[in-house]
Amino acid sequence: MKQKKVLVVGASGYVGSQLVPLLLEQGHQVTASARNSTLLKSRINSHPNLTFTQLDLANKPQTLQVVDNFDTVFFLVHGMNHGHDFLDYELSLAHHFAAALTQNTIGQVIYLSSLQPQTGYSEHLNARKETGNILRNTPVPIVELCAGVIIGPGSAAFEIMRDFVYNLPILITPKWVDSKANPIALQNLNHYLLSLVQEAASDNQSYEVGGPDTLSYRQQFKVLCHATHNRYRLLATPLLTPSMASRWLGMVTSVPSNVGRALLAGLSHDFVADSQAIRVRFPQHLYSYQEMINHTLSREDEFARGKVWGFDPGALQRWQPGYGYYPKQAGASIKTDKTAEELWQIVTQLGSPQQGYFFANILWRTREWLDVFFGGGRPKRQAPEGPTLKLGDHIDSWKVIRIKDQQFLSLLFGMKGPGLGRLECTIIDHGDYRELDVRAWWHPKGFLGLLYWYAMFPAHLFIFKGMVKAICRKA
Repeated sequence: MKQKKVLVVGASGYVGSQLVPLLLEQGHQVTASARNSTLLKSRINSHPNLTFTQLDLANKPQTLQVVDNFDTVFFLVHGMNHGHDFLDYELSLAHHFAAALTQNTIGQVIYLSSLQPQTGYSEHLNARKETGNILRNTPVPIVELCAGVIIGPGSAAFEIMRDFVYNLPILITPKWVDSKANPIALQNLNHYLLSLVQEAASDNQSYEVGGPDTLSYRQQFKVLCHATHNRYRLLATPLLTPSMASRWLGMVTSVPSNVGRALLAGLSHDFVADSQAIRVRFPQHLYSYQEMINHTLSREDEFARGKVWGFDPGALQRWQPGYGYYPKQAGASIKTDKTAEELWQIVTQLGSPQQGYFFANILWRTREWLDVFFGGGRPKRQAPEGPTLKLGDHIDSWKVIRIKDQQFLSLLFGMKGPGLGRLECTIIDHGDYRELDVRAWWHPKGFLGLLYWYAMFPAHLFIFKGMVKAICRKA
């Protein structure tokens, strides 16, 4: 197998973060790029053949510099999480990337796109289509894989369905539940992506990729309910208009709202891929839908085994089937001229007798006493042993699971509750100023986990704003 120089653009995303280790296993020299380099490094382990680089495609000079001298470039970027104007935003990224392809030396581009429905309109799907048109107007061969629903741990479309099954006693869905699709397993998609690296394209190519089973989403829900031992009770109602459905989605699932809203528009159409051409070119065992679900559920604890939890045994022990893959979150950020060292000196005093939690301490202490009603016993008063905070230290009921000096502190939620949570303080040095972010992350366990989050949410609305201001003031 010939070693290639490979650039993965969008390596911190769902497909990219799982593709990079596979490319390394094949012996390729891989450069993993993403807009958020901190997030990228938290999702992918270091390797002798791996280089991390920051790449914001909105920055054209940076794009021209990074996207150069590679045998293969994977283009896995989308703008769904950008907001309401993501169509214009995504196309601007495509133009900057295309400029790099035109000016620099690139062997081929493998672009993961989306199937296009025969009827209906979706900005998300249209952005995928127009991005492909822009890239094909460059001199570099573009190999486009058009996929529909991907089944695997962390796939947004799958996690929407999974959260519905775990979080609702009755599945209340829009009428699109009778639309059909032939989902593809992540393993099968990866086989195609890895195979294409070995065969350098000389012209533009396009393939649709899908699995062997075509089912309605209603049928998919039934399979998922049976596999997770949840009762199948589904109510499809026309009352859930696209706008209402997106809000409903944001309430009952943990998938980021912008991503869910964009995907929802796509799920309202049939998504059946004609994948015969690529099946003939790269034959493999295609997982049935039942096999996909069984395999994915057997790996659904991987989020608790990732670097985000610091591989802490406490997180692994508390994880249970049904915890949301994507977390609910609440927090606040502030910009300041204080140095990272000054901010860090205060952040690391979190929970101390002198500082407490910097703001609304009575609410923090009240929650600790409420733990008695959740079966957690009396509040714990614990403080770090040494003069400096270190991995494994306990702060009251919290435990330090990740720490990087003057940059990042992550605490595991140690009280009782229907879910798995952490509290994080992040300091980002932008040169002219520092940005301090304090944020709570909560992976709810089913319906009770959602109720718990929404019960705490009113306090979250102002606690974190008060915390970041207090930390800056004390610094």
